Amino acid sequence: MSPEVVKKEGILKVKITTKSHVKPNKKIGKQEFQLTTFDLPYLAFYYNQKLVFYKGDGFEGLVKKLKDGLSVVLEEFYQLAGKLEKDEEGVFRVEYDDGMTGVEVIEAVADEIGVADLTVEDGSSTLKELVPCNGILNLEGMHRPLLSVQLTKLKDGLAMGCAFNHAVLDGTSTWHFMSSWAEICSGSPSTSVLPFLERSKARNTRLKLDLSLPPDPLSSTNGDAKADPLLREKVFKFSEAAIDKIKSTINADLTSDGSKPFSTFQSLSVHIWRHVTHARNLKPEDFTVFTVFADCRKRVEPPMPETYFGNLIQAIFTATAAGLLSANPPQFGASLIQKAIEMHNSKVIEERNKEWESAPKIFQFKDAGTNCVAVGSSPRFKVYDVDFGWGKPESVRSGANNRFDGMVYLYQGKSGGRSIDVEISLEAGAMEKLEKDKEFLLEV
Repeated sequence: MSPEVVKKEGILKVKITTKSHVKPNKKIGKQEFQLTTFDLPYLAFYYNQKLVFYKGDGFEGLVKKLKDGLSVVLEEFYQLAGKLEKDEEGVFRVEYDDGMTGVEVIEAVADEIGVADLTVEDGSSTLKELVPCNGILNLEGMHRPLLSVQLTKLKDGLAMGCAFNHAVLDGTSTWHFMSSWAEICSGSPSTSVLPFLERSKARNTRLKLDLSLPPDPLSSTNGDAKADPLLREKVFKFSEAAIDKIKSTINADLTSDGSKPFSTFQSLSVHIWRHVTHARNLKPEDFTVFTVFADCRKRVEPPMPETYFGNLIQAIFTATAAGLLSANPPQFGASLIQKAIEMHNSKVIEERNKEWESAPKIFQFKDAGTNCVAVGSSPRFKVYDVDFGWGKPESVRSGANNRFDGMVYLYQGKSGGRSIDVEISLEAGAMEKLEKDKEFLLEV
């Protein structure tokens, strides 16, 4: 099947061949971990999906190696082999015991198409059949696996589609798990960097939430954004030279009054925010919101280890009028982002948690703000170092879940260094304008 055919049809011919389950290689016993205030807001998000492509042959051997390694890595990351449960007071928790089913592993075949055909820069809808749990809410982890892995045989390699329950872990924990799994498969007898599993150390407030399925909390909306035919996704690949140019340009006019330089993240963020705002043709008085899902491990008091397993992220918002963002130099928007991030200290986090605990609100996945640009994932995650023993990934992508107009995922670029891949979902008309915006693309 040619890539042109795939693009035209929008679907792949994927045949599921077997489903099995993998459990930890040793007895763990019964374990319970109460979900915290950092976890609970994500119950009405969808499963967090990651898609990684590898070159390689001998599919059956690769699958065996992956499943064997999974059973070992789950000895430490056993929460992923458990399920969500409510206690007698309606408080959500992760529960594990040795009699549970474990992690779901789906084997599939799409061997008419090669890895290179799938590392195209366009939308996730084409790749949807390669990742499990499309349209599945995290709340459904009460009766579904908390981790589902689909291994699809390609003409010259393997597609690994992973769906993680986002009420159980964030991006930092996701890639800690993936790196540990790869480490085991590459020959390490055990996980070298153990996860810190004690959620109660981060927050220990018991909250009763009256949530149940059905109905789907999103059913009252106009359907989820990923099903919207007017939404498009694209990966814009910014080279190290392009990233350096964006950062140096925005820092070139800093005065000597002690202004703090803008980081790579802040520089790239305002670059995306301004050009997306321009592509949307907003009126000058229209508000636009920038949102970043920030890691709070080092922000909370006391700080939590990088290896904390769970969610320790909070959304940080900043807003301005589209006219102000566009008419002012980029330093204006970058300062808004910089100040919002710097102000999000342990005191602010504590206030946000207490406010939420006094009146819990379960956010929908697209509650990121008006005319928003919302940034998730991080180029700090070493996604191209996830080598299971047969080579580094050819490409790393997000799945179709949790996408809406303005959602951005940042990934380390495959070429390494300071290169960054920017995966954007936008309304089709705005995306068409952005694709032609030479200042955004940094074309000469």
